[in-house]
Amino acid sequence: MVKPSYPFWLRYVPASLRSKVERRPNLLKILTNIAWLFGDKIVRIGIGLLVGVWVARYLGPQQFGLLSFAMAFVSLFGAIATLGLPGIVVRDIVKAPINASETLGTSFTLQLVGGTASCVLLILLFGVLRADDLLARTTIAILGPTLILKASESVRYWFESQVQSKYTIWVENAVLLATASLKIGLILSGAPFILFVWIVFAEALAVGILLFAVYAWTGGRLSAWRSSYDRAKALLKDSWPLILSGLAVMVYMRIDQIMLGYMLNDEAVGIYTVAVRVSELWYFVPMTIVGSVFPALVEAKKTSEALYIERLQKLYDLLVKLALAVAIPMTFLSNATVVLLFGQGYAEAGKILSIHIWTALFVFLGVASGKWFLVENRQLLAFQRVFAGMLVNIGLNALLIPRYGGSGAAVATLVSQAVAALLIDAIHKDTRPMFRMKLKACLLRRGFGV
Repeated sequence: MVKPSYPFWLRYVPASLRSKVERRPNLLKILTNIAWLFGDKIVRIGIGLLVGVWVARYLGPQQFGLLSFAMAFVSLFGAIATLGLPGIVVRDIVKAPINASETLGTSFTLQLVGGTASCVLLILLFGVLRADDLLARTTIAILGPTLILKASESVRYWFESQVQSKYTIWVENAVLLATASLKIGLILSGAPFILFVWIVFAEALAVGILLFAVYAWTGGRLSAWRSSYDRAKALLKDSWPLILSGLAVMVYMRIDQIMLGYMLNDEAVGIYTVAVRVSELWYFVPMTIVGSVFPALVEAKKTSEALYIERLQKLYDLLVKLALAVAIPMTFLSNATVVLLFGQGYAEAGKILSIHIWTALFVFLGVASGKWFLVENRQLLAFQRVFAGMLVNIGLNALLIPRYGGSGAAVATLVSQAVAALLIDAIHKDTRPMFRMKLKACLLRRGFGV
């Protein structure tokens, strides 16, 4: 008899725990996927942080601020380009794998159209808003087409639905290493700002091409993909609230940088972005864990409501503890961290980071509860809470930025995240049980069990 092969990381797990994991193949698959994703993020964060710090130091707060401002603006339109489809496509493939080719083909076509429309709208709008700034408009013209390339993420949805994220990891890490090397070369050669913008576009293009190549290499047949008008209607019927939600999320995640750019200057954006970059380094944790357990949550919902609720509570418990493990030490280490990494020119970002780092608590909860809305097919309800957070963020930014600058923007983001990810759940009767689950997790009423 041929013994089943187990992932290498399992040999480092204590024997008592290893035997339990080996007897549960679905759990083993989830943990293996998480291990791949965590390994990927550690590599990406290590390389990205090293090169990103070097680029920020090289460009300085003003040019780095312009690049960050442009990328924040592009990200607003990214929510429109993806049409709210990522979670819907993964969910539908898990539920009906026999229709996967039609779902993937329709998703690709929809996102190709959405990305093209978003790109055109972005360039036109930015041309009006910064008509007198040729460098800013050129930057947007280069970055805008990355919205069209988002159509390639249909391949990513397939691997996510199969809990095989290692393939997308291979692609992204290969591209990351290549572009990191190019950025270092540009710095050493004293290259102009605009070449760093082209690197961002080249990275998106390379990832898109390689995703399709790996899909074909693993046995996927692009020729089997087909678009269907009826399937498109069904996908958009479920996803249109997520389009609004995604746009609202991007607004209250990036409106701080955009409003700083308009109300103050690009240098203020550069300093603030440094704080946000360090704060958001940790967001891969909930995305990795939740993305890997999402298929299991869908299956638990089919099997037993009690099992589904139990797993969701354990997920909240775990994510809250992980968020606190990040936020508490970083509150005290923020100034030293910023100066050590980015230099004295970005020292002001330390105070901003000590505030912004606490958004992790609500972001972690929000990522987990976002899957609840998908499983329950309550996308419109998800939009309502995100829209409330967006309004709070815009209002507080307008009020606090003129007086407190980047620190005011950080407070606005923190409060809006608390509203969208926790407080708003107490209002609607359908989400009150989830509010109680989150509150229980925040009060550390349960153990780490997963």
